Amino acid sequence: MNLIQKLHWRYATKKMNPKLAVADDKLERILEAVRLAPTSSGLQPFEIIVVTNAELKQKIKTLAFNQSQVTECSHLLIFAAWDHYTAERINMMFDLTNQERGGTNEGWENYRNLLLKSYPSRSAEENFQHAAKQAYIGLGVALVAAAFEQVDSTPMEGFDNNALDTLLNLPAKGLKSVVILPLGYREADTDWLANLKKVRRPRAQFVSEIK
Repeated sequence: MNLIQKLHWRYATKKMNPKLAVADDKLERILEAVRLAPTSSGLQPFEIIVVTNAELKQKIKTLAFNQSQVTECSHLLIFAAWDHYTAERINMMFDLTNQERGGTNEGWENYRNLLLKSYPSRSAEENFQHAAKQAYIGLGVALVAAAFEQVDSTPMEGFDNNALDTLLNLPAKGLKSVVILPLGYREADTDWLANLKKVRRPRAQFVSEIK
């Protein structure tokens, strides 16, 4: 199947087969796709936590309205965004870029200084919301990458963020949970959504062109 066919194939899986595990190479390609995703100013202000521990997944399930995919999935991805933009974090990414590229230039350093003047002075909530939007870009890439690998997925916002943050000790890492993504394989004969037609607005109602 080509990419469009695979996107037609994917859906928000409601019932996963807990006996089927996602192969390590497929998982790594999905994670690498997210790592390569674009983010504002290239700051990558979010991280992914991969959970396979059954006991921990059960605890998370209770915080996610007992949605069965949380425990039935092979791997549970948790997208956690920075709780604030700090000078340390901004400098870390700019220094890494300089190291990887083997040097810097005046324009790049001017841009660093611009961010250092503007981002840390904003409120923590404003900065978190900005970082969370970058995490959603990563989520979108993960969904497409999973479809490409023919791995099922279910993006979820329905969970107690504060309780999950506490469970995973995210505040100590300067992170806040944004969205979770179970990865696994559908159990088509027991999933009511598996064989229903995918419905999206037609192109004429979705895309407008200015020529």
